[in-house]
Amino acid sequence: MDQLSLEILDYIEEHSSETYELLLTLGKIPAPSNQEEKRAEYCRDWLLSQGAENVYIDSALNVVYPIGCTKDNPVVVFMAHTDVVFPDTAPLPVVVEGGRIKAPGIGDDTANLCALLMCAKYIAGKKITPPDCGLLLIANAGEEGLGNLKGSRQIVKEYGDRIREFYSIDGYMDRITTDAVGSRRYEVEVLTEGGHSFTKFGNRNAIACLASMIDTLYTLRVPETKTKTTYNVGTISGGTSVNTIAQQAKMLYEFRSDSMEDLEFMEQHFMAVAESCRTNQVEVNTVLVGERPCSSGVDPIKQEHMINKVLEVVKKHTGTKPQKGCGSTDCNIPLSQGIPSICFGAVRGGGAHTRQEWVDIASLKEGYRVVFELILSCF
Repeated sequence: MDQLSLEILDYIEEHSSETYELLLTLGKIPAPSNQEEKRAEYCRDWLLSQGAENVYIDSALNVVYPIGCTKDNPVVVFMAHTDVVFPDTAPLPVVVEGGRIKAPGIGDDTANLCALLMCAKYIAGKKITPPDCGLLLIANAGEEGLGNLKGSRQIVKEYGDRIREFYSIDGYMDRITTDAVGSRRYEVEVLTEGGHSFTKFGNRNAIACLASMIDTLYTLRVPETKTKTTYNVGTISGGTSVNTIAQQAKMLYEFRSDSMEDLEFMEQHFMAVAESCRTNQVEVNTVLVGERPCSSGVDPIKQEHMINKVLEVVKKHTGTKPQKGCGSTDCNIPLSQGIPSICFGAVRGGGAHTRQEWVDIASLKEGYRVVFELILSCF
């Protein structure tokens, strides 16, 4: 093992207690998508206290630590997202038991974020700069749900074709994401005349109309032209009282695919169903509230080089090679712009997107070695 790798291992071991405490602290800080201010401010202040220079929070609530970035040199991006899927604005519960840390969002993506921050601390302390590119270490916002990848979008908008490689540290160590699953998300509102449930019986009921629309949407047989296409009604709401014919009802509906052709097919079907529900007494409003693009124009040789590099480093430090697959991650934005991009995880755990989410404490050091080696390969 070369001297750099030995130094990484020693550093991670020497700072293991600090890293553990940082993870517990971060895990308690609420960070709903589009409300990441508290966690972003903590990350910025922590980085500055560790000697990192020029750290700032941008307009998308990304915490950006630029290293060796000039006006026009190529850059490599590493990011881990700050937001969690839950709406809590009070401190999140963190429990340690049975060799696990349990908390909403602890693996998706707080443990990975912690690894990124600790590597940033190492770089700041060494005062090193990549020889042939800039490096952007980013605690980014807006990865989850209706965050709509706002953080990733902002970085790609700002740096564009200067980005040589783009890495998102997200998820678990058993899988890497190499292709983008696109999606479109709609808020659907149904409006009717409503009225009293007895005296106006027979008037159109917005809830019933919405339910009929959902039933029709769920009769669709999805196309099978590439890998996978899905759809889902995630939330519904509406009505006034038990004795009121509902005047208004809403739902959130999404469809996903890694094929742009299939996304367009789903769009056409959705719009046709919405139109069929419209009458003189029924108003159907559809608003696009989230859109994630598919991959487009990525150089396959450069992408394969990144894939092999990540697979080798993960296997080196964990003994197992992760599975490759497609997914919806911060990499969707750069992949849609032809930028080679990989999403990989640095922890073992389970229960993502549930309040019972957990990470295996014993896996943390393995994952942090992966993160350190991949980031420091830029130097």
